[in-house]
Amino acid sequence: MRLNAGIPEGPIADKWTAYRSAAKLVNPNNKRKLDIIVVGTGLAGASAAATLGQLGYNVKVFCYQDTPRRAHSIAAQGGINAAKNYPNDGDSVYRLFYDTIKGGDYRSREANVYRLAEVSNQIIDLCVAQGVPFAREYGGLLTNRSFGGAQVSRTFYARGQTGQQLLLGAYSALSRQIAAGNVTLYNRRDVLDMVLVEGKARGIIARNLVTGEIERFAAHAVVLANGGYGNVFFLSTNAMGSNVTPSWSAYKKGALFANPAFTQIHPTCIPVHGEFQSKLTLMSESLRNDGRIWVPAHKKDVDRLRSREIKPSEIPESDRDYYLERRYPAFGNLVPRDVASRAAKERCDAGYGVSTTGVAVFLDFAEAIERKGAGTIEALYGNLFQMYEQIVAENPYETPMMIYPAVHYTMGGLWVDYELMTTVPGLYAIGECNFSDHGANRLGASALMQGLADGYFVLPVTIGNYLAAEIHTPRFDPNSSEFTLAAEQVRERLVKLKNTSGKQPVDYYHRRLGKLMWEQCGMARNRSGLEDALVRIPQLREEFHAEVRIPGGLDEYNPELEKAGRVADFLELGELMVRDALQREESCGGHFREEFQTPDGEALRNDQDFSFVSAWEYKGRNEPADLLREDLLFEVVWPSQRSYK
Repeated sequence: MRLNAGIPEGPIADKWTAYRSAAKLVNPNNKRKLDIIVVGTGLAGASAAATLGQLGYNVKVFCYQDTPRRAHSIAAQGGINAAKNYPNDGDSVYRLFYDTIKGGDYRSREANVYRLAEVSNQIIDLCVAQGVPFAREYGGLLTNRSFGGAQVSRTFYARGQTGQQLLLGAYSALSRQIAAGNVTLYNRRDVLDMVLVEGKARGIIARNLVTGEIERFAAHAVVLANGGYGNVFFLSTNAMGSNVTPSWSAYKKGALFANPAFTQIHPTCIPVHGEFQSKLTLMSESLRNDGRIWVPAHKKDVDRLRSREIKPSEIPESDRDYYLERRYPAFGNLVPRDVASRAAKERCDAGYGVSTTGVAVFLDFAEAIERKGAGTIEALYGNLFQMYEQIVAENPYETPMMIYPAVHYTMGGLWVDYELMTTVPGLYAIGECNFSDHGANRLGASALMQGLADGYFVLPVTIGNYLAAEIHTPRFDPNSSEFTLAAEQVRERLVKLKNTSGKQPVDYYHRRLGKLMWEQCGMARNRSGLEDALVRIPQLREEFHAEVRIPGGLDEYNPELEKAGRVADFLELGELMVRDALQREESCGGHFREEFQTPDGEALRNDQDFSFVSAWEYKGRNEPADLLREDLLFEVVWPSQRSYK
């Protein structure tokens, strides 16, 4: 298989304009003849389904929740980037492009990233027109705040609930198209397989989560928008239902999986507090605008804090180590997420962690409250402070928050070309489930930007280039042999899982996998640990399929069966992630190999040997995947040692 990203010729600033000008069009009468399936109703899926429906296509959109409003996009807190330059501090499309390329540690495709920066301004205009309540200055103008990895303020926000407000805007657009009859919503469906007809994506197999029925749906093209796979680690900031199954089924049908090892660890999360915790809670990166991160400078104070002899406020300024400000004076507390996460780990590993477990650092707002006033801080972050207090039972206005890094976002995903099509014709991947824009590390406030860019502005243009040749293709019969075979294979897998007469629940294996992945393929990796994981994960997978216990029936509501299918996929994905991390003998962004670091502990890239996208091809059950490479060519931003000092 040869990888062709299909990047247009010409200067980078003209590529997207030139592409749109030459892209094939489908006239309105022909659009009515074409069916499109969209899997997922987060920002990417909802915006894509709404826009495609408005264009006149027949759209079927699927979610496993009871309503699209519950998609995990609601959990995004801090904001969305755009190059509007409202603060007049020097921002531009080029600077947003540059910061994103640099933030991804030069492991992104230039053309895709420039397009992302280019359409960012249109996103803000559209969302304002939808009524998204972005924060505003006193005079009514939209305001901005800063995020890590940038020295300008370009992040638009709605307090600490930006993702929720943006999703409500996309949901309103989607609801309008549902009411108009252009979009049909199928909720409470678990999409379990892709259906290919003569090598092209022509439909899906889904399980009705209420009745257990295996259902078939046909279309001329399929769009995956099912989000990331961070739940492979069990403990993450993802919703408990977030899964990799639609992407993984596409991978097994011929779609390449790219950069699976590139996992983002978010530095600002509430630390693990117990053995039976089911998920972790994110505290927005926006808090680092005003919160200062520190640990005690002396271990005697660490011991006194852990034994509760003293309060954090009793440690004088001279005995505090504001380690990000010390190590990275140019960016301070607003370094990118991977840098801040590793710095917190280094301090805790050195014995300066402040909680009873030793795995936490302080995020302190005392100076900001004194300078700006408690009312201003409450207006900016009030709901985040409330959430922290409800979970931890401490008032962050009076005592510093305790935070620690946690798995948050996955930069890897299905390989897509410039048109967002996978290596399976007619199968597209948008939002977090593709690999395309963030390289080895996503900058904060870029996930919402990518999801809406893909859904509102990119896919609706590029999919026409494919569908223009499909207008004479009749609608597909979901009772055809290809759909029947796929449905039977799905049911066989479920029956096999259900009939395993083991003793252990699904979560028992999910926790074990998550702990193994965190320890061997988490914030830091090394050859010994990765090789050990390559031995242990297949053993755990074999044990799971022999010993898992799934109560309930097949043809009924059965959440344990849902989880079992998802964990079965995670047990396969985990091995691919480890294999990818092992072959990439360098450190870049969120992929930190302990053997490859600079003398001062920073990531040490190897551009000569690893300036490529690793794209993996499925070769069969229990067979190692094949590695294909897409070489990254830098024509505008020349890779250099990433420095935030």
